[in-house]
Amino acid sequence: MAPMTARIPEKATVDGLEDRWNEAWESQGTYRFDETKDREQIYSIDTPPPTVSGSLHVGHVFSYTHTDVIARYQRMCGREVFYPMGWDDNGLPTERRVQNYFGVRCDPTLPYEPGFEPPHVGGEGKSIKAADQQPVSRRNFVELCERLTEEDEKQFEALWRHLGLSVDWSRTYQTIEPDAQAVAQQAFLRSLARGEAYQAEAPTLWDVTFRTAVAQAELEDRERPGAYHRVAFEPAADTEEATGSYDSVWIETTRPELLPACVALVAHPDDERYQPLFGKHVRTPLFGVEVPVVAHRLASPEKGSGIAMICTFGDVTDVIWWRELDLPMRSVLGRDGRFAADAPAGVDSPAAVAAYAELAGKTVFSAQQRVVEMLREADVIDGDPRPVSHPVKFYEKGDKPLEIVTSRQWYIANGGRDAELRGLLLERGAELDFVPAHMGKRYENWVNGLTGDWLISRQRFFGVPIPVWYPLDEAGEPVWDQRIVPAEDTLPVDPSVDAAPGFTEDQRDQPGGFVGEMDIMDTWATSSLTPQIVGGWRTDPALFAKVFPMDLRPQGQDIIRTWLFSTVVRSHLEHGTLPWKHAAISGWILDPDRKKMSKSKGNVVTPMGLLETHGSDAVRYWAASARLGTDAAFDEGQMKVGRRLAMKVLNASKFVLGATGIATAADESLEEGLRATAHVTGGVLGGSESAHSLVTQPLDRALLAGLADVVDKAGAALEAYDHTRALELTESLFWTFCDDYVELVKTRAYDGAAPGEAIDPFAECSPEAASARAALTIALETFLRLFAPVLPFATEEVWSWFRPETVHRAPWPTSETLRAVAGDAPNATLVDAAGAALATLRKIKSEAKVSQRTELVSVDLLVPEAKVAAVFAAKADVMAAGRVRALQIVDAEAALDPGVDGEGPEDGSGASIADTSVMRTENVVFAD
Repeated sequence: MAPMTARIPEKATVDGLEDRWNEAWESQGTYRFDETKDREQIYSIDTPPPTVSGSLHVGHVFSYTHTDVIARYQRMCGREVFYPMGWDDNGLPTERRVQNYFGVRCDPTLPYEPGFEPPHVGGEGKSIKAADQQPVSRRNFVELCERLTEEDEKQFEALWRHLGLSVDWSRTYQTIEPDAQAVAQQAFLRSLARGEAYQAEAPTLWDVTFRTAVAQAELEDRERPGAYHRVAFEPAADTEEATGSYDSVWIETTRPELLPACVALVAHPDDERYQPLFGKHVRTPLFGVEVPVVAHRLASPEKGSGIAMICTFGDVTDVIWWRELDLPMRSVLGRDGRFAADAPAGVDSPAAVAAYAELAGKTVFSAQQRVVEMLREADVIDGDPRPVSHPVKFYEKGDKPLEIVTSRQWYIANGGRDAELRGLLLERGAELDFVPAHMGKRYENWVNGLTGDWLISRQRFFGVPIPVWYPLDEAGEPVWDQRIVPAEDTLPVDPSVDAAPGFTEDQRDQPGGFVGEMDIMDTWATSSLTPQIVGGWRTDPALFAKVFPMDLRPQGQDIIRTWLFSTVVRSHLEHGTLPWKHAAISGWILDPDRKKMSKSKGNVVTPMGLLETHGSDAVRYWAASARLGTDAAFDEGQMKVGRRLAMKVLNASKFVLGATGIATAADESLEEGLRATAHVTGGVLGGSESAHSLVTQPLDRALLAGLADVVDKAGAALEAYDHTRALELTESLFWTFCDDYVELVKTRAYDGAAPGEAIDPFAECSPEAASARAALTIALETFLRLFAPVLPFATEEVWSWFRPETVHRAPWPTSETLRAVAGDAPNATLVDAAGAALATLRKIKSEAKVSQRTELVSVDLLVPEAKVAAVFAAKADVMAAGRVRALQIVDAEAALDPGVDGEGPEDGSGASIADTSVMRTENVVFAD
């Protein structure tokens, strides 16, 4: 890589590094994927495509940093990293943003208007009311979606680059682009041919705001206030005759508005209170419809009065009861969430029709109010409603409770109805290496809790069209089971625009002609194929064979049930394998109240300001300080710590390069800097082990021995996807290096020259100085490579001061080289012991309120027995750094033995000092 500058700056700073180095990395193709590499050399990542619906938040920065640390580490280990970035741009979030941003809404009945310009540009949230949004054609609406997502994607990419993601930016994709659509449609058609994809008309969870079906994986329970209404059902003739009772049957319900949809009452088969009623009938209040009393295991004797009404449909349990008990359909709610104009089948007496007319056209809320009034008027409701707070199902991006309506939808088998497939998908989950491992239990629980197949069709507009047409019979009605599908080589297609194969456009919607499928696939039906999209499944089989199955899927814990599971399903059905080997699951970011940050809660923090204030390395440090699967608090204090660390990397590096003379050579040219580095280290960094003869001093060898241990442990941690442990180990020794080792060897490294004086690295120096310079340089290069995955900008900046290539393609350090140089190093704790000795000497100067430059004529240093040998080994460096002319090192325990010198040491009061675990001084003589 061409250097940004060959001269070390007079004053180093982390400010501005992001723009300079991003430009260099892009121009040099530092992270460009090399397709010529063999499969064994490649590490492939299935990167999450963020939803393009406004802006990224700090939670994205948190989790994507975790992935980038692994990508950078794998690249330094010599693997060719396949690391693309995508944008999940289709789906409801984008549509909602477009509606508010441009002030439009889609009306598919309208014709396309070429050159259409929206009435409004800009705006977020609910700034433009639905009533004020201008209706536009589907094609115009989709064009506006594409326009806005393109703008958002530019902002997303700019932020990711500023953060330092080592993505191959030549390999970006959109989930709505033609290639992605073709992949999604081809996978669908193959599932259709195998019988895994199918169409069915059935009760469906429905969002009345977006007017679309919703899949089980997109549900969330929200606690909402409600009320139980105690309502009387009168016994029918067969009940009166069988029981001899004329008493009413009282039920408690939170949905009294669904009385016209009631098809039965249900109680638990073991509930003795209602066993005489099973098989008999009661009449619904207000509507007088006779409905049976049935038994089912899901009825709860403890809930309410122990008997409930089954309506079509109030909740998912109603659907189960309706299906398993073979009950009739009596639907009342339309797709708009309002009561239908006509009474349902069975509600046909004049009184019932009149009662229903009171509800026709009303919303659920208004209908409930009216029904309660009517029940009071009829005196069939008991007392006041009983308030209750209960979980209500919502679409995860919706604002109103879901309803259940009957509709024709497309499904893909996912084990919800097939026990054999469920078992196979559970086996796939067991094969997958979840990090942390307990996240695998969430996958298992989700699969075991499935109640139906994956509903993939959506009644929306901006998404991948379902590639199907239907012939129309002579009456113009669709023949649903005679589907027309395209050839794979014609994909992508849009049945709402393209004519069906074998037909012409003028036959659309005509008897004997065809009709195109208007539904689109849900966003997960495309996102579940990200490995196939980025890997070139359709277009580049050679590449696909090299990158699939992929090595890593990083993602959030909240989408295990959606993105992770759906990707496993598609890969299993299409390829008979897992889509990746490892799944790295990030935790959540918590706000100061310990609540998960999310856009829906309005408690998110946008990251660009943080990156500009603290620096990208600092924000990355905060993110990398949290382990996978662990929730972390949003903490700017931790970012300040990260900034301090990045600055210390710059400043400590300046010292090392100056004290070793490498800076002097590098100022001349990078080639000279590189030659000086090789000379100072004896070529060890180029693979030679001749530095063993250079690094002779115990303190220097101990440092490198300790560094070898860190290299081993940090590498093992990163192989286990524990980036936090790797950072902790590296940072801990780095601060010891800066605070203790550098201070101890500073005088020796300069070899008589004044600190800051230009050093000639090729000039002859003492063996002791050569040892310090070699150890300093080897340690610096090792630390820079250990820090590079977390602090890419600061480490690249330093590397450029004296090396011509990028640190991010430099090899990950190995302990073998370090141990070879360290040789028979004493215990690695020698550095700690020597550092503690120096700190003790400096402490007595501080307590005496004299300058640290003040010399000590003589001093006795009492050292714990276990550290005596270590301090002796570093005695010369301790004396030089502490400015001591005569230093006596005394075993603290021996000093307490009267047999050694006749008396134990005393403090100022004359009492013996018995704590031998802490270094201390005696007989201190300061220079005048």
